[in-house]
Amino acid sequence: MKTDIEIARESELKRIQDVAQSIGVNQEELIPYGKYMAKVPLDEMNPENINKSNLILVTSITPTKAGIGKTTVSIGLALGLNKIGKKAIVALREPSLGPCFGMKGGAAGGGYAQVLPMENINLHFTGDFHAITSAHNTISALFDNYIYQNRASENGIKEILWKRVLDVNDRSLRYINTGLRGSANGVPQESGFDITPASEIMAIMCLAADIEDLRRRIENILLGYRYDGSMFTVKDLGVAGAITILLKDALNPNLVQTTENTAAFIHGGPFANIAHGCNSVIATKMAMSYGDYVITEAGFGADLGAEKFFDIKCRKSGLQPKLTVVVATAQGLKMHGGVAIEEIKTKNVEGIRKGLENLAKHVENIKSYGQSIVVAFNKYATDDTEELQIVEQYCKDNGIGFAINNAFVEGGEGAKALAEVVVNAIATNPSKPLQFPYQDNETIAVKIENVAKKIYGADSIEFSSTAKKKLAQLKNTDMDQYPVCIAKTQYSFSADATAYGVAKGFVITINDLVINRGSEFIVAIAGDIMRMPGLPKSPQALRIDLVDGLIEGLS
Repeated sequence: MKTDIEIARESELKRIQDVAQSIGVNQEELIPYGKYMAKVPLDEMNPENINKSNLILVTSITPTKAGIGKTTVSIGLALGLNKIGKKAIVALREPSLGPCFGMKGGAAGGGYAQVLPMENINLHFTGDFHAITSAHNTISALFDNYIYQNRASENGIKEILWKRVLDVNDRSLRYINTGLRGSANGVPQESGFDITPASEIMAIMCLAADIEDLRRRIENILLGYRYDGSMFTVKDLGVAGAITILLKDALNPNLVQTTENTAAFIHGGPFANIAHGCNSVIATKMAMSYGDYVITEAGFGADLGAEKFFDIKCRKSGLQPKLTVVVATAQGLKMHGGVAIEEIKTKNVEGIRKGLENLAKHVENIKSYGQSIVVAFNKYATDDTEELQIVEQYCKDNGIGFAINNAFVEGGEGAKALAEVVVNAIATNPSKPLQFPYQDNETIAVKIENVAKKIYGADSIEFSSTAKKKLAQLKNTDMDQYPVCIAKTQYSFSADATAYGVAKGFVITINDLVINRGSEFIVAIAGDIMRMPGLPKSPQALRIDLVDGLIEGLS
C-alpha cells in the first residue's frame, strides 16, 4: 500500500471556498490561508443548529506506543457517514511539531482517511501554535520585567508559578536558570519550559467561548504570589489586551478537507496525558453549526481523553454527546493481554481474550457517564479473523454495538458499516445526560480521588508536601470549584507506564498541582509524568526530508 504522504499527495483537493459552500458556510466570510485552508469567523456559528446536531466522541482502549488509530477512525467515520447520505463533519486537534519530529511523524489520520493538506496541517498550518507560543512567552518576558523593575519594592513577587513553552520535544529545557551574569540581565531564578500543548494559553483558547471570554480568561491567569501572599495575575500585569491581540486570529477555527473532500475543522491541540486533550469548543460548535453529525476525538485512552472531554470540556461548555465510539485493535488488546510487544502482530487468541479486560474497564467507565457506546475495531492487515470474531462476540454478549473500521485501506467505503451502526445507536439508544464522577462543590482533593478511584481503579491517593501546600492555597477560594485535569502516563490506568491491562492494588501519588486560573481547571501531576517530552533514540526527524521539492517522512 502507498504511504500516507503518497496518498495525500495524489488526492485531488477542492478549493477551500468550494468545501465551505458544500456545508453552507458563507464563502465571502472565509479568511483564506492559501487555496486549501481557511479560518471561519466566530460569528458564522449557528446556536440553533448546534442544539440539533448529533455530537459523537471517539476514544479508545489504553494505547500502545504505536497508537490505536483514533484519528483515522474519526475521519473514517465522517467519510462513512457521508457515504450513507448523512451530513457529517469531523472536528480534530492540530498536530504538535514535537511529536511530528519525535515519535509519531504526524497526526492527520492515515491511509485513505486523512485530513488535507497533510503537510501543512502537520507543520506550521495557519500559525495557531506559534501564536500561542508567542503569547505565552510574551507574558513570561513581561512578567520577568515586572519582577526586575519591582525587585526592591513591596509589590515584588515572592513565588513564581509561570514557566515558558516551546513546541518541540526538548528534555534539556525542563529545568533551567534565567537572569544570570549580573543584574543587567534580570533577576536570577529557576525556571523551565513546558511543550506548547501544555500551555495554559492553549487550554484557554480551547475552552474560550468568544473573544471577550478569551480576554477574561487571560486576565485571570495566575502568575505568582506577592510578598504579602496575594495573587498576582495577568490583569495585575496590565497586558491582557496585548496578549489577546496576539491570539485574535488564532481563535478562529480552521477549515480544511478530507481525502474525500468532506469538510473538517481542526483547531487547538492540548495533549491528553499532560493537558485536557480536546480540540476547541469553538471548532466543535462551528462544526455542529453545519453538520447533522459531528465526530470529535479526545486524546489517548478513555481514562485520559474521554474523562477530560466529559469532566472539563462538556461540563464547561454544555456539550452533550449522543454517542461514544471506543476504538480497539487486535495489537492493543494483545499487549494488554500480556503478549510481548514484539509478538503482538502474531495470532494469539488467549492474549485477545485477556486483553478484553482493558476494553471492559473503559466501557464501564464511559457507561458511568451515561453514554451509549459502539466499539470500532480498527482493522490492520495482520489481523486474524478468529481474533476479530472474539471481540465481536464479546460486544454482542454485552449488548454493545460493534463494527469493523477499514477506512485506512478503503476510505469511506471501509467505514460504511461503522456509520450505519452509529446512526442506528443514536436513533434507538442515544446517550443520557452526562453524569459526572464529582461535583463542582467538592474539594480538589476529593475530585482527584474520585477520578483516580472511579475511573483509574486506584486503591488510594497520596499527596506530596508540595501538592499539599497547593491544596491549602486553593482551599476556600473560587479555584476550589474548578474541575481537575490529571497528568499521568497514557500507557496504563495507573501512574506506572508498564502496568498494562487493568492495573489493580495501586496508589496514585500526586507530586504537584498546577493552578490554571485562566482555563479554570487544576492540573494534578501524577507520578513522574513530564510536561516537556523528550525525543526517542531514533526520532522521526531522521526520516523527514525534502526530496526533489517534495516532503517525505510525514504520516
